[in-house]
Amino acid sequence: MFSFKHEWIEKNVGLLAVATMLAISVGGLVEITPLFFIRNTVEPVDGVRPYTPLELRGRDIYQREGCYLCHSQMIRPFRDEALRYGHYSLAAESQYDHPFQWGSKRTGPDLARVGKKYSNEWHVQHLLAPRSVVPESVMPNYPWLLSTPLQYADIADRMKALREAGVPYSLTRAEYERNVKKFGPKVAEELSIPDAKENLIKQAQEGDYDGDRSNITEMDALVAYLQMLGTLVDFSKYDNDHFVKDR
Repeated sequence: MFSFKHEWIEKNVGLLAVATMLAISVGGLVEITPLFFIRNTVEPVDGVRPYTPLELRGRDIYQREGCYLCHSQMIRPFRDEALRYGHYSLAAESQYDHPFQWGSKRTGPDLARVGKKYSNEWHVQHLLAPRSVVPESVMPNYPWLLSTPLQYADIADRMKALREAGVPYSLTRAEYERNVKKFGPKVAEELSIPDAKENLIKQAQEGDYDGDRSNITEMDALVAYLQMLGTLVDFSKYDNDHFVKDR
């Protein structure tokens, strides 16, 4: 009976058009309506900032290699998830993500709070040969990350594109001063588009993420990105129920 009705709808051009428009309208409303309440959706919290140039390139590599297909970055507000991964994810922590990495697919563990959980050396070894540190892992090896020089000649253009999407990278003096007030002088300097290359090189050399300061590799960028995930908000400043009203 169901298949007959489905076929009847498909053969009726007018009805199919109406049904299609209805489906598009409902889907559009579901996606668009929350944007009218975005200020109420993003929790007011200290510490959240856009990615530095090096972290941004690391995120690009994370997406290019398909890491998001097996790892989510969304800890749900359930006791078992909080016990395993830490405080549940806040919308504010993903406000500068384009696209965000929330999801439910977990072939591997959630990475929302992986930052600073392991050393740089552990991350490098894990990416080179996962089973050498996690014997039961099904993650593939990524040895080329350590030998591939990081391409960052276009980092300023990447930041300009995200600036158009609303990420507060600064291009003018007024935007820089705005970031000083919002994030502080140190972060404001890191978000300056004209200084993007210099800031990327400086963070890579000071962080020494891949263990070799003489080269800047894709491993440097990816580990820098992983090491900041979930570290921006100091949850010890907030009571356990502080964010309940925003859920």
